[in-house]
Amino acid sequence: MDSLNLIDLIHERHIQLRKLTEQIWNDQNEKRISNSEWYILTKIYQEKGETTISNITKQVYITRQATHKFIKLLEEKKLVEVKNVEHDKRVKAVRLTNFGLNSVKRNIALKKELENKIAEKLGTEEVDRLKEVLRTDWGISTETTKMV
Repeated sequence: MDSLNLIDLIHERHIQLRKLTEQIWNDQNEKRISNSEWYILTKIYQEKGETTISNITKQVYITRQATHKFIKLLEEKKLVEVKNVEHDKRVKAVRLTNFGLNSVKRNIALKKELENKIAEKLGTEEVDRLKEVLRTDWGISTETTKMV
């Protein structure tokens, strides 16, 4: 990893951590949940446990078709419920079930435990600093692509 640039380093660590959290969850739980499914569950959780499918599609870097497929899988696993919105039957709402909410909370705890293990290795100050740097506005956006 010594020869990787910043973007590739972040990407490699992200993949490593996502695979690890997925593996730990799937080893400890009967219901297997993929990283893409966790991504969608987390977005629903961040929206206070309920949002529209359209809203999720706008927030994730997954195609609309794939998002619908993952939501259907989550519904089959009893992690979410999908229903028509009262005032507009064309709009579908998606809501975490109690099982889905508990699963997300347990996954958050799992990630916190992993973060603590990383802090044991790197030091709490280094982890806090890394989080601060990642939260900072880097002055880049999709508009930056015009520079390239």
